[in-house]
Amino acid sequence: MRSFFNSARRLLPALGAAALLASSAMPAHAADANSAELRLRRAEAEIRALQRQVFPNGGDGKVFTAEINPAVPGTAPAAAPATTPVTDLLTRMDAVEASLARLTAQGEENAHKLSLLTARIDALAPAVATPSAGNPAIVLPSTAAGAPTSAAVTAAAPVRASAPVTPTAARVAAVRAVVKPQTGDTGDDEYSYGYRLFDAKLYPEAQQQLQMFLTRYPRHARISYARNLLGRAYLEDGKPRDAATWFLQNYQAGKTGDRAPDSLLNLAEAMHRLSDTRRACIALSEFSETYPAETAGRLKSQYDALRRGVTCN
Repeated sequence: MRSFFNSARRLLPALGAAALLASSAMPAHAADANSAELRLRRAEAEIRALQRQVFPNGGDGKVFTAEINPAVPGTAPAAAPATTPVTDLLTRMDAVEASLARLTAQGEENAHKLSLLTARIDALAPAVATPSAGNPAIVLPSTAAGAPTSAAVTAAAPVRASAPVTPTAARVAAVRAVVKPQTGDTGDDEYSYGYRLFDAKLYPEAQQQLQMFLTRYPRHARISYARNLLGRAYLEDGKPRDAATWFLQNYQAGKTGDRAPDSLLNLAEAMHRLSDTRRACIALSEFSETYPAETAGRLKSQYDALRRGVTCN
């Protein structure tokens, strides 16, 4: 018995040292685990932010949810074996790496599509903005002297002065026969009057009226209609280059505009009349890809007629 107590006394210092080592080691492991947890949470937060950039809520109602979601308590089966903190960290890190790979691939694909679209627009613009032999330079309208030209400019100045119209009695009578509406909405009345002049085939007068409307009412709900109609007034007046300027401007100002699809298709028509088959084909291809519903719907007959008249490779 005495030898047993002696042995126990000899073991007590060793046991105390082991306990001290164990207690001192635990905070270190806990600190490492906490550090890894914080870093992983930061990575997951950055991935979720990147997901919101690559997969935003679309205007068509589609919502892309995050690839990484916090675990829902109580969803694991009751008989599932418990995992260690290290296993959980590794699993979550695998999810982060997989999501990052998918987002990177999607971002590269989106950038490629954007570059192709930009190249198409750049290919269309020179035909409108660059002067050709026998034709003066055409400059997109600007809001004020010295203001930079922009596709989104809405306040318009004349592109080129219309040919003087001989004020014959018949011409004056024809203009006076077009009644200006008086509905109480001054802006809408001005646009409607321009449309009535166009419908009466008084194209120079329609051009002047529509340009006045664009200058006075740059934020009116009819702005997309007016730019497109002004382009049509030039096109029907035998000035396809002037018409192309307005069609391109209206399309670039907003592809979701009320008459943006019409302007892109009319731009193809203007290029066709200028015998610029290459740019006419670019506009037709862009129209079919950007507005598939219009290609098969409201603008189908005009689109089909242009495709029959333009030979595209």
